[in-house]
Amino acid sequence: MTSSDFETLKTELEPQIDAILAQYPQERSALLPLVHLFQERLGFVTPEAVEYISEVCDVTRAQCQSTISFYTLFYRRPIGKYNLQVCRNLSCSLRGARQIMERFRERLGIDHLETTADGLFTYEEVECLAACDRAPCMQVNLNFVYDMTPEMVDEILDSIIAGTYPVAPLAQSEQPERKVRGPEWSRASRKSAGAVGVPNANNGGGIDQTGRTIAERFRKFGIMPISSPGRMADPELVEGMVPAPHDDTVMEHNY
Repeated sequence: MTSSDFETLKTELEPQIDAILAQYPQERSALLPLVHLFQERLGFVTPEAVEYISEVCDVTRAQCQSTISFYTLFYRRPIGKYNLQVCRNLSCSLRGARQIMERFRERLGIDHLETTADGLFTYEEVECLAACDRAPCMQVNLNFVYDMTPEMVDEILDSIIAGTYPVAPLAQSEQPERKVRGPEWSRASRKSAGAVGVPNANNGGGIDQTGRTIAERFRKFGIMPISSPGRMADPELVEGMVPAPHDDTVMEHNY
């Protein structure tokens, strides 16, 4: 985007910008709504947008950048027109999220936080989407898709490619690169102490004692019906779970 293009966009958005600023007694309170506004129009938060938002909100560029980088739904690089976010948290993993993620990676030919060469799809594996009762689940441009199966992956992708999917594409003002996020300086590539020796965030080396303890409680109190008709379950995770007790003994564990 050229500087003249951005000036044209600013002029077009000026009534909305003024209306947002008027809602707050302090200009800095309008920072997040303004970031949303520019991302909706540009597809990501451009350096020009950061400069302008910092100015009208009376904050430094560093403050604006740090706020944007804190929220995972803001992007500082272009992304695909369809952002595919698959939940990989506990409930979805127990219901077969691994198979869903493998199918997406196989079909798209990309990995976590990457975009296809045509700029159509960005793929991301995310933490809990708060729809555990309909696991496994995902979002397409923040629109929920529940009770996912590997077959549904093909249906979703084929529908988007054909232009018949009922969710509108995101704005895209620049062609995205393959990587959506990544280390921008050498220290960023270092692992935290708890991640050393763990090759994949989706496979921490099986279920440890803490995981078995949690699984015991789930089974005992009926929180997680593993074999519900028509639902999926990850067999490797299920095998790692101990049988539920058949009496009313209360398990003593320290949390």
